[in-house]
Amino acid sequence: MEETGNMLQGVLIVVGALLPIVNPLGNAPFFLALTAGETDASRNILARKVAINGLFLLLAALFLGDDILKFFGVSVPIVQMAGGLVVAGLAWNLLHQSDTAPKAPPEPDTAREARAFYPLTLPLTVGPGSISVAIAIGANFPSTMQPFLADSASAVAGALIVCVATYVCYRYAEATARLLGSSGTAVVLRLSAFIMLCIGMQIMWNGADALFHFSQSSPSRAP
Repeated sequence: MEETGNMLQGVLIVVGALLPIVNPLGNAPFFLALTAGETDASRNILARKVAINGLFLLLAALFLGDDILKFFGVSVPIVQMAGGLVVAGLAWNLLHQSDTAPKAPPEPDTAREARAFYPLTLPLTVGPGSISVAIAIGANFPSTMQPFLADSASAVAGALIVCVATYVCYRYAEATARLLGSSGTAVVLRLSAFIMLCIGMQIMWNGADALFHFSQSSPSRAP
């Protein structure tokens, strides 16, 4: 019973850490804008692919992220700065996107797969913030086998819940847009794009601030 309670607590911790950053409800207008002109069926396919891609990306960050960064000699603050720049660039493009988009021509499966990953999964859904949090969670997994398996199962379940919530929000983004109307959707999109631009700048600032404090705390080399 106690073990079940601990696993449930672990799931809630992962969901509580990742869900506000992934923010599928807030990202739904962006998903709608980036899939403008798609049919309801194709948008459903994209929403499902984004949720699956997001799950694999979060799991990779949880279990391999720290090792991958060490292998390439890249720090988390650098990931934040680069990722924040990408997020800010995407938000800038959305701010200047036309309210009326032409109907999208049919896409081959390879093009849809590519778009489902970039920019719909990375950086829109699973961006530098959620990747950094997932890496931090994975880096704190215990080294002994039984606690590691319990924490890993909790992390997988938590990431799965976040990605299911993402699919639901993206799948029904168009229905929400219909309730808002065209003008309401345009207002929400522009406001959300500006907030997203601010978030991208904040992520970059956090990375730069972490690098500055790291350089200040590092011992200076002797001449």
